[in-house]
Amino acid sequence: MRSDSLIIIPTYNELGNIENMVRKVFSLPKVFHLLIIDDGSPDGTAAKVIALQQEFSDKLFLIERSGKQGLGTAYIAGFKWALEREYEYIFEMDCDFSHHPDDLTRLYAECSEEGYDLAIGSRYVEGGGFVNWPKDRIWISRLASWYVNLVTWIGIRDATAGFVCYKRKVLETIDLDKIRFVGYAFQIEMKFAAKKLGFRVKEIPIIFTERVEGVSKMSKNIIKEGIVGVLKIQWYSFFHSYRKS
Repeated sequence: MRSDSLIIIPTYNELGNIENMVRKVFSLPKVFHLLIIDDGSPDGTAAKVIALQQEFSDKLFLIERSGKQGLGTAYIAGFKWALEREYEYIFEMDCDFSHHPDDLTRLYAECSEEGYDLAIGSRYVEGGGFVNWPKDRIWISRLASWYVNLVTWIGIRDATAGFVCYKRKVLETIDLDKIRFVGYAFQIEMKFAAKKLGFRVKEIPIIFTERVEGVSKMSKNIIKEGIVGVLKIQWYSFFHSYRKS
């Protein structure tokens, strides 16, 4: 079954969520394809995806990697996979239902119908918010977005958001090999690159829900990368372009 849209979901130990996520995505009225990129999950996440491929062979795909290589490298691998197969709309999404699959069609509409190049599911525009997220995590996230805008001037209220739809031309224009960060700062760097290259960005409100199954991947090292990485991203941009030559 053909689709113009591919959702990329990196996984590590998401056995408790993966089947429910796959079935939910494929129950949506719009046809999406789904690429899972698993970093050697010891809990059998990849094996579950392989089993589900027997049922969804024409729209569920899997890349297995050895060991944890970072969120950014997973998405870059997925972007290149998507471009090789000529998808027009490429999505980033978490597996833990913190991003609700029903919002995929809203992101899609902003790019396919409203003409935006990049649509972001935002917690910080009017109508967005949180369910069951700890207050300290909300404070850290808000502070991070404020800090990103202070340093980079990109004007995106939820700069660290991980629920995104890209038009194909965005990922074709950005030199993906110049995206250097693999953790928290990856999301910031991709948005920064898109804005620097003049693409139109739209934030739409979403409700971000704390995961029920599995364990959060956030760590002090990821936060540290975000703080230092933002400075490096801005400094790098003074001397280099993200545009593919």
